Amino acid sequence: MSDPTPAPRRYARVLSIAGSDSGGGAGIQADLKTIAALGGYGMTAITAITVQNTVGVSAIQALPPQLLAQQIDAVAEDIGVDAVKIGMLHDADVVRAVAAALRRHRFAHVVLDPVMVATSGDKLITEDTVAVLTRELFPLATLITPNLDEAGWLIGRPIAGAAELEPAARELLARGARAVLVKGGHLPGEQLTDLLLEAPDTLRRWQDTRIATANTHGTGCTLSSAIACQLALGLPLADAVAAARAYVRGALAAGADVATGQGHGPLNHGFAPQATRVLDTSRP
Repeated sequence: MSDPTPAPRRYARVLSIAGSDSGGGAGIQADLKTIAALGGYGMTAITAITVQNTVGVSAIQALPPQLLAQQIDAVAEDIGVDAVKIGMLHDADVVRAVAAALRRHRFAHVVLDPVMVATSGDKLITEDTVAVLTRELFPLATLITPNLDEAGWLIGRPIAGAAELEPAARELLARGARAVLVKGGHLPGEQLTDLLLEAPDTLRRWQDTRIATANTHGTGCTLSSAIACQLALGLPLADAVAAARAYVRGALAAGADVATGQGHGPLNHGFAPQATRVLDTSRP
């Protein structure tokens, strides 16, 4: 297998498979900041390079699928992986390469954030990739974390209100997902609702007051990598989601009034950093 025999003491190892954001607010950069802040050991397999800042995305260059697979294998076969976060997968060949790697290594926890549109509104994925992503990756993921736009794209219709979150989540389960977190942050109003549905029928909702800020770039990347980190640290799925949401809200509040760039700025990922956690794997 890909994971070497673990030492009695080691770090919680989290692999981010995602695109690089040159502005530092989303993608691989946000993932590494999040994992470090929560006490995990972050590793990366870069899927694409984006030319990006707080205003928008001006270019995307996908890395060759073979090179992506080699990055995943190099990490898995030496260091080992406790949880995986998957973000931007720009084209179908990249999706297939990631799916093959997941089947090859059988990672314990996989959080799939189906990144399709940047905060600026720029599309980050080709349309023909969506069907491949659904077919290849949904069954392999512990959890998928679409926002409203992404969930609507995946089910083929827009989601207009909080009452539609549960039907959308159930449709995504029917399409092969094992658990779905539909994020309601794009809905209007001051109250936000996120919904977690685990197969076969475990449902949980969170409702919070919206944090007033324009600095929301990378929120989805941050949440999914935080969930992966909490799973690597040993939390059950619903508790991992709850802890990750609390971290994101803290990071949003801490960075709410800070000016970074001329558009949508980043969260304050380092508002309450933790030391890298050492796990004692000799205990059951």
